[in-house]
Amino acid sequence: MQLRTARLCLDCDEVHEAQQCPACASETFAFLTRWVPVPERQPKRSRATEVDSPETVNTYRELLQPRVEPPGGVWRTVRRGAVGLALFGVAGWIWRQSGRPNAENTQTQDPHSQKRQ
Repeated sequence: MQLRTARLCLDCDEVHEAQQCPACASETFAFLTRWVPVPERQPKRSRATEVDSPETVNTYRELLQPRVEPPGGVWRTVRRGAVGLALFGVAGWIWRQSGRPNAENTQTQDPHSQKRQ
């Protein structure tokens, strides 16, 4: 029995849903919602509207069929690390070379010889 349709017989205090009281056949009643508040009904959410969105469908697909990493995934990581180290090495070598003065621009002078004027 739902609270919205429940009735209290005013003659015999029987709770029922019918038009007449099943205990005394009286037609004098009051709805229980007069004393007991009923929360408003929330519309039922259909599952079709939840599943119809493309994001939800893709999420379910990914959960049910996870991507399997192809074999050799460990070696791929090792290769990427080696390439990264090589790039750092080349960058360091270039940086060191840019800090050195060029041999063409420098003049070699003997520190013991002094120019006399």
